[in-house]
Amino acid sequence: MDFEDYRRHDALGLAALVARREVSSGELIDVAAARMAQVNPAINAVTLDLTERARGEAGVGGPFGGVPFLLKDLGLTLAGTPTTSGSRLFADALARADSALTAAYKGAGLAIFGKTNTPEFGLWPMTESELLGVCRNPWDLSRTPGGSSGGAAAAVAAGIAPAAHASDGGGSIRTPASCCGLFGMKPSRGRVSFAPLGEGWAGASVHHAVTRSVRDSASLLDVACHPQPGDPYFLKVPERPFAEEVGRAPGRLRIAFFAGAMQAKAIDPECAAAVRDTARLCEDLGHDVEETDIPGDPAAMQAAAGVVISASVAAGLDAEAERRGRAVEVGDVEAATMATYRRGVGVSASAYVRGLQTLHAYSRAQAQLFERYDVLLLSTLGSPAIPIGWILEDPKLVAERLFAFMPNTQAFNNTGQPAMTVPLAWSQGGLPIGLQFVARMGAEATLFRLAGQLEQARPWFDRAPPL
Repeated sequence: MDFEDYRRHDALGLAALVARREVSSGELIDVAAARMAQVNPAINAVTLDLTERARGEAGVGGPFGGVPFLLKDLGLTLAGTPTTSGSRLFADALARADSALTAAYKGAGLAIFGKTNTPEFGLWPMTESELLGVCRNPWDLSRTPGGSSGGAAAAVAAGIAPAAHASDGGGSIRTPASCCGLFGMKPSRGRVSFAPLGEGWAGASVHHAVTRSVRDSASLLDVACHPQPGDPYFLKVPERPFAEEVGRAPGRLRIAFFAGAMQAKAIDPECAAAVRDTARLCEDLGHDVEETDIPGDPAAMQAAAGVVISASVAAGLDAEAERRGRAVEVGDVEAATMATYRRGVGVSASAYVRGLQTLHAYSRAQAQLFERYDVLLLSTLGSPAIPIGWILEDPKLVAERLFAFMPNTQAFNNTGQPAMTVPLAWSQGGLPIGLQFVARMGAEATLFRLAGQLEQARPWFDRAPPL
């Protein structure tokens, strides 16, 4: 198999070839490794090469038997390898065992042949850590692939793997998928277990994947959505597999759209135009579509999330300091992370609880919208992919630029609702623009049915970056 043949298939398509013995898993790994050698020096997406290990472990059973796959270097463990979280602090921390999700991926036949780039502790919507280096967007090497799953998205967009693990605590699946022209589903809170670790950012964070096809995302979620003993919250495995939803008619959905920014003044005109164009597309597909305002206080939500995230970072670093027997110091982590840590240390127990209460109140306000509508449509990001270094180049403008870029994703981590980004538009400069669709809690099936319809109406699979 050559690269062009490899690129013509999604993960399930490649697995079908292996199952029919038209190609071996070893051949797929060879192509993935060759493509990685060819393009990774330019994009720095894969930061740990596990190709030889994958050759020895690749399975042929399960829905993804023999298909090359990548793990994000954050949140999951793979026995015998470090999970650095993009930080010098954990550069040499070897895992003793696999996470439950890693084991599920292996059980599905995926051949894990590398780990992907991420910013330190997943704190940023771009992927530019001091330990792992700058990750670049295959559509334009001067721009970010997004974050924090930037390495995963860049690798898939560049054709290294057909799909890759990702995670999302404030937009970290949807942001890079939007930047790189991929499909990205953030599942509902409790859909995917964090076992054996605890919750991430008070339940805001969730694991899943970035993919080129909708059906790959659905099937990977079927593999992942099994509760583990002791999970602090969970959703039952759906009666019908998500993979079966992709080809089902979504029915006549009530879709509200919002062409603005929730946590900034406005979005780029091209993104706003893409929202309105997509609203017309949904109307043409037979859905009831109308413009709306979004309820709730996004400023209060943003402030409360900042409290919870900074306290969570402080708790994690204090736990590591206790294990090491010394405090975390300047130089152990990046300057911005240290600032977040110091803020978190100052968060009182009372302030943390009040922060959670604010987030819960925000969730209740959002839920009112979904009493009237099945789906909310809005721009995933405030603009197409931004230049490398843009957010951090002026310390006085970091917060403003951060939320100008990601004004519409964090809200749905805090409500716990499923949200997907679909690559339905491109800028005049040739950059992907993702459109975000949100459903009520636990309604991934609705989103997968709609995504399958949109994929048929406006295909994107064959659009590839010029890299």
